[in-house]
Amino acid sequence: MKSTLICLIILFAALSAEGQVALDWSDLERGISWRKSNAHTTIPGFLEADFSDKLTNLEGKKISLVGYLLILDANQSVFMLSKNPMASCFFCGNGGPETVSEISFTQKNKFVMDDLILVTGILRLNGKDPTRCYYHIENAEGFGM
Repeated sequence: MKSTLICLIILFAALSAEGQVALDWSDLERGISWRKSNAHTTIPGFLEADFSDKLTNLEGKKISLVGYLLILDANQSVFMLSKNPMASCFFCGNGGPETVSEISFTQKNKFVMDDLILVTGILRLNGKDPTRCYYHIENAEGFGM
């Protein structure tokens, strides 16, 4: 356990040196607020998001985030990163939609469901599209923990 913590500290320090901003789930949880949508959406009751200045300033920039990989289709082509493993993710009532992020990997990966991974990529914020997550990491690369 102690060696894992030391490895994480070294990894985050290395990522910061490369110009990436290391986020954690509390940044995403505190950095969003919701308001009822005024527009007619395909999903009744959809809440539009407003993002903190910190997250807005990171839009389009390279970030890193550690979480559990969720694979959402049989072809293993739709991925999310979650604060919690699948058995306790927000779909099952543990947290809200701010505890997951879509991931678009640059390459096919060998991770499996619930692997704890570090993801780096470009942060995109979604406040208006009810068919997508509020957070999306594009051009993502994953690293096993």
